[in-house]
Amino acid sequence: MGDIGHWALIFAIIVIPYAIFANVAAAKTGSHKWFRSAKYAAAVLAGLTTLASASLVYLLVTSNFDYQYVAQYSSTDLPVFYKVSAFWGGNAGSLLLWLWILSLYTMFVAWSTHRESRLYLPWVSAILLVINLFFAFLLNSIAQPFALNPEQVSEGNGLNSLLQNPGMAVHPVTLYLGYIGFSVPFAYAMAALILKKVDATWLKITRRWTLLSWLFLSIGILYGAQWAYVELGWGGYWAWDPVENASFLPWLTATAFLHSMMVQEKKGMLKKWNVSLVTITFLLTLFGTFLTRSGVLWSVHSFANGPIGSYFLGFIGLILVGALYLIMTRASVLKADAPFESAVSKESSFLFNNLLLVGAAFTIFWGTIYPVISETVTGSKVMVGAPYFNRVNVPIFLAIVIMMGIGPILAWKKSSLKLVRKNLTLPVFAALIVALALFISGVRGWMALSAFASSVFVFVIITTEFFRAVEARKKVTGENALRSFYMLFVKNRQRYGGYVAHLGVILIVMGFTGAGAFSVDTQYNVTEGEVVMVGDYSLMYRGLGEYSTEMTNVIYGEFLVEEDGEYLGVIRPEKVTYLNGNQPTTEVSVVSSIEEDLFVILNGWVPDSGNSVIQVKIFPLISGIWYGGYVLILGTLISLWPEKRRPRKATMSVRREMVYDG
Repeated sequence: MGDIGHWALIFAIIVIPYAIFANVAAAKTGSHKWFRSAKYAAAVLAGLTTLASASLVYLLVTSNFDYQYVAQYSSTDLPVFYKVSAFWGGNAGSLLLWLWILSLYTMFVAWSTHRESRLYLPWVSAILLVINLFFAFLLNSIAQPFALNPEQVSEGNGLNSLLQNPGMAVHPVTLYLGYIGFSVPFAYAMAALILKKVDATWLKITRRWTLLSWLFLSIGILYGAQWAYVELGWGGYWAWDPVENASFLPWLTATAFLHSMMVQEKKGMLKKWNVSLVTITFLLTLFGTFLTRSGVLWSVHSFANGPIGSYFLGFIGLILVGALYLIMTRASVLKADAPFESAVSKESSFLFNNLLLVGAAFTIFWGTIYPVISETVTGSKVMVGAPYFNRVNVPIFLAIVIMMGIGPILAWKKSSLKLVRKNLTLPVFAALIVALALFISGVRGWMALSAFASSVFVFVIITTEFFRAVEARKKVTGENALRSFYMLFVKNRQRYGGYVAHLGVILIVMGFTGAGAFSVDTQYNVTEGEVVMVGDYSLMYRGLGEYSTEMTNVIYGEFLVEEDGEYLGVIRPEKVTYLNGNQPTTEVSVVSSIEEDLFVILNGWVPDSGNSVIQVKIFPLISGIWYGGYVLILGTLISLWPEKRRPRKATMSVRREMVYDG
């Protein structure tokens, strides 16, 4: 199977240049023959990369250590699930995963039947194939997944113990699905520039691609945070690690793009901004891949170094120069169809929201690369830590949250100040009441007060929007409230799905605020039978225990946990030593509820005495991060769900629906 995978990659790098040529020929001549040939070439490429991927998975599952990659990232005692996930556990495998997903996306795009995409498709496919060519080149040169092992070995190194977690098995795949997905709207944007056809058509064609990619990236970030929370053993979920930042950067610019594309679709504005944003987003996905593999910055997530980073930098530079050339030479067709008429309008709020999101992305980007710049200029690497990122970004994120509330109450073109004041009265009053109540109860930090007040402000506005829409619908159709509420999503999934996603963001903000501002962190050296009190919890230490499996040796501390005298159960925080690993990993114990998490870490023990050193943390409201993430995913899925085609006879009905939808 290794030979099959090896030759599949060689044939892939032969097929790609032909497919690029066929697409360019189809674009230049309009020949259906060339176009059809290019489509078949894209399908062949997808087949070859699928064959190569299947070959690598087979080698991993069968523990064929004749191949270097298998020996480095798998072992005979590894469960099958983790043998499969070792596919993306190393550098070459993860690049093959990139190419496989990208080639499948390329095939889906090439064979798509969207009635408005026919003109764009040859150029879009050609651009996607150029990206395919870069990854195929890497896999056939400096990162070969089917390279033979120079030594004969009977056992492999096994997968990094930190990666042996279900969340970490899912996190990279969803992240890649998001990263790679943004290559499609980027390719459409470049095709629109080449054709000088930069109206909103390319945005409408790629809306679902953009939203789907954003959804996968959101899921990837969420799973990554959960993995860090339960697996890394330091009691955190976000550390402003360079690779974490690299995944967050395209998420921020893509979020800005999702909003600004609506302005171009509705008003023909922000054309240059949109092609720039989608270009930056795509470049940031490559930047994230570069950071993970270059080794220029230390990260718990990076797993390679060497010359591959320079190849990525060169490719990023090539894409940047090409995109800038197209944007500059097409400046005349990128002018807005109409000017902004009022600062108090929905398009202005979207623009301000965009500036905040891009501003946040810039500050994070600067903080991430600053160690590299400082080392280049001064010879000394100056690290940038969480205090910088929090101090700079928390005010920006609070402003973004507030704009999430203001945007829905503004009208396109121009809003009445009187109406805006009227619509803001109740939310502002509710936010002030909450802030005052928190202050009286002892909360003093301005960040926490602002975050909770802003969240309440947005929550009241969104629920009011739902309430008004349901009431308007009831009056016109006679439906009951539940039916009217349901029909809002049927008739305008994009708008109301977006509101649900915003509610998810509010929950996440409250989760971050509660867990960050009000967390408790204590450490104890406990003896057998001792009871420690932390908040409302009591933990009685029962002593140390030990057990072994085929792969691990585990030492745990056992605690009986009660809350306000009520028995909750027994927990066992562990230190796990993998027999083929170097350092023990930490398995924390978490007692979760809606209100808070009790988080217990076994930091160490005193030999022969049975005493343990434990760290106990309490994270109030942290469940808001996870539940908010799932609400955000739900809202995005609602927006993505295809709408039913409306029959022509329903024209009058459609017009009435527009009254409720704004």
